[in-house]
Amino acid sequence: MPLASLPAPIAGRNRMTRKMIVDAIRSDPSWRGGDYGDTQPTQGLTTALYVLTWMGSCPLQWQKECPDAASADAFLDRRVQEGLRTTDANNLLYQVASSADYDPRPLLGRIAAPLTAVNSADDQVNPPELGLLEAGIGQVAGGRAVVLPISDETRGHGTHTYAALWKDELVALLERSGGQL
Repeated sequence: MPLASLPAPIAGRNRMTRKMIVDAIRSDPSWRGGDYGDTQPTQGLTTALYVLTWMGSCPLQWQKECPDAASADAFLDRRVQEGLRTTDANNLLYQVASSADYDPRPLLGRIAAPLTAVNSADDQVNPPELGLLEAGIGQVAGGRAVVLPISDETRGHGTHTYAALWKDELVALLERSGGQL
C-alpha cells in the first residue's frame, strides 16, 4: 500500500525542488564536498530547509495556523531553526538525491498482489492534477488509486503519517487480498 508516492519517475516540479535542495547544500562554501565536520553549512542548509518547507506545505492548514504575517513568520522561523538543530546537511542531501533514478513504471505490470495507492489532494509533492497516480496504477492488475480530499485532517505530503485518514483503505486492501499477501 504505497502512500504519498507516484508510480512515475521523479520529474517536473518535484525534480526541480529536489535539485534546489541538493544545489543549495552543495553550493555552500562551508559544505566542503561533504567534509564539513561539526559545523553545518548553515547557508545552504537554511535554503534547503526553505525549499523543503514549501515542498511539504499544506496551504489549508497553514492558513488556519498562521492567519497573519506575524504568526506566519514565526512559524517559518521555528521550522527552520528546528531543522537547523536536527538536520544533517549530508543526510538531507543524500535522502533527497537518492530518488534521482526512481522509476517504477517498467515493473508495475508484474505486481500480482492487490494494491491500493493512497495520496491526498493537498500533496504538493505528488499533486493529483498530474494524473500520474491513476495512469500508473492502471497498469497494476489488482491496483486501485485513492486520492483523499483536502480536509481539516489532511496535511499535504505529510498525510501519509496520519493512519486514521487511510486506515479504512488498508483494512479494505487486506480484505481484498484474502490471504494473498
